[in-house]
Amino acid sequence: MASLTVENYVKAVLQAQQKSGQPLVSPGALAARLGVSPGSVTSMLKTLSESGLVSYIRYEGVELTEAGRKLAMRMLRRHRLIELFLHDTLNLTWDQVHEEAEELEHAVSEFLIDRIDDFLGHPEADPHGSPIPAADGQMRSDLSDALALCDCEIGSDVRFVRVVNQQPDFLRYLSESGFQLGAVGHIIENSEDAGVVRADIDGQQFTVGLKAAQTIRVERV
Repeated sequence: MASLTVENYVKAVLQAQQKSGQPLVSPGALAARLGVSPGSVTSMLKTLSESGLVSYIRYEGVELTEAGRKLAMRMLRRHRLIELFLHDTLNLTWDQVHEEAEELEHAVSEFLIDRIDDFLGHPEADPHGSPIPAADGQMRSDLSDALALCDCEIGSDVRFVRVVNQQPDFLRYLSESGFQLGAVGHIIENSEDAGVVRADIDGQQFTVGLKAAQTIRVERV
């Protein structure tokens, strides 16, 4: 039985790999993601390597083994299904579900997760648009063609499909600005000088900084 710390580490490695598109994750990047010291990361990576969950090359980085990837995908599946369950059945808002799921994902059984999956109709994505892994570890939706909002041209129409930044304050700002996943927006400003992207959604405008716009994924319409 993997410990809570082990589960958090392998999930963090997987998410860092997905974000960068590279198999190797630096200890520094992992420390920043987990909010721990680099020394703690180095020590834990040695333990994970001895357990066969990661391949760790000192001064280069860490990569999940097949066993580590299976565990990480299982945790990702738990987290995103719990988020969706809390959102759809208990009416928690999308800025509330992440922290709750962080706690619950370590306590639930695979039996309960499978029942939640059945109850929700085998959904493709969580409340933030992130794809949910199936029981076999395969993603149910493919967002490989999605663009960052900051890469969209002025005058283009886009559909909002995912928000990577799940900080509660940011999600609440989006909601208050009329943003919602699945909505179609018209890009009316994308200025590197001003440092903002501005879009019109059904007559209501919302503005985000370029850094924040990097975390919003869209599809061209």
